[in-house]
Amino acid sequence: MPIVYQDQDLTHKILGAAIEVHRNLGPGLLESAYRFCLCMEFDSLGISYKQELVVPIMYKNKKCDCGFRVDFLVEDKVILELKSVEQLLPIYEAQLLTYLRLLSKQVGLLMNFNEPILKKGIKRCVLQAKDRTV
Repeated sequence: MPIVYQDQDLTHKILGAAIEVHRNLGPGLLESAYRFCLCMEFDSLGISYKQELVVPIMYKNKKCDCGFRVDFLVEDKVILELKSVEQLLPIYEAQLLTYLRLLSKQVGLLMNFNEPILKKGIKRCVLQAKDRTV
């Protein structure tokens, strides 16, 4: 049974933009190249986003900026983490899940652009409402 979550239309647009970038550039480049071109795709589609958004953590009631940043927060709803690695490791998914919780978001996409077929390098993470509070 497919997972139902908010913002499915938005994630489909994000995936379409990423596929377009991958189709034009192919695998093997640095993350920064894919990030730059993805911004161009988002702009052309009228999709709003924030890049390199700081993710603060709270420790003993103190806000700490420990240098954590999400690659993209799209439409203030979907977290997008880009990779260009040999394979996606469990730590990348754990990182995305933590960002979802820290920012109280439901949906995140983890994309590895270093795949011959981008679809094989995409991992979607969905948090239920009870899991989104820190």
